[in-house]
Amino acid sequence: MEASRPTHTAAGDAPGSEEDAKKAAAAAARAANRLPEVRLVVLGWRWPGKSLTGNTIIGREEFRLERAAEFCVKRQTEVEGRQVTVVDTPGWFSAQDTPPSYKQELVRGASLCPPGPHAFLLVIPVGMFTEVDRARIEEHVSLFGEHVWKHMIVVFSWAEVLRTISIERYIRREGKELQRVLEKCKRRYFVINNCIFGEHPQVRRLLEKVEKMVADEGGYYNPEEVEKEKEKKALDENQNPARDVRELGARPKQNSGLNLSKAMEVEPLSN
Repeated sequence: MEASRPTHTAAGDAPGSEEDAKKAAAAAARAANRLPEVRLVVLGWRWPGKSLTGNTIIGREEFRLERAAEFCVKRQTEVEGRQVTVVDTPGWFSAQDTPPSYKQELVRGASLCPPGPHAFLLVIPVGMFTEVDRARIEEHVSLFGEHVWKHMIVVFSWAEVLRTISIERYIRREGKELQRVLEKCKRRYFVINNCIFGEHPQVRRLLEKVEKMVADEGGYYNPEEVEKEKEKKALDENQNPARDVRELGARPKQNSGLNLSKAMEVEPLSN
């Protein structure tokens, strides 16, 4: 009896081989990027989902949801073998000036997870996004220095209200103000469902996104760089005081228009 001959199939002829190769490459990249520890700082307005997002990542209620929080709070957990540190910061107001003490505490949040956070999670609730919202974000994020955007991921909360509209369509619909924020962080964003609590793949996917950003940007945020930036800016302003006058004149009005955050403070949705 003639022995059966082995059949050789070209790699390109095997069904799904290209897709399998892509999946294997993606899995290898995730494994290479994996960090033993992930340090996160959560930023955002006082009410719409900031502290709740921190609770979702931790997997339990650790951050208080009332609006009166004035201090940073640090909590830790373990997610699939990673040590995860989350720092919840004081939220800023939607249509009034943030007290200097709140701003100082906000900046202190970056020093609570030494040597520095791997990522800042900027929580933005899905809804109407205005020029005032964008200005408030830039005002408070700038406290960490311009280079902080290299370590920033926008986290959209309350995305379940979109229902049949994709997050991509929502971003296009909101126009240049929201897109300007996303462009600053190289369009890194993540949609989180704060109605799902406990172990869930979304937390793992968020951490993988953080790890990829760290690999792409080459490390974590160093709080000491903020002081260097401040010193350089002070030196520049002393050498050219007219520049500061021009910048002040170009700032958008803080109290113009209504925004989503203010509406939420009047009628907050149940967390």
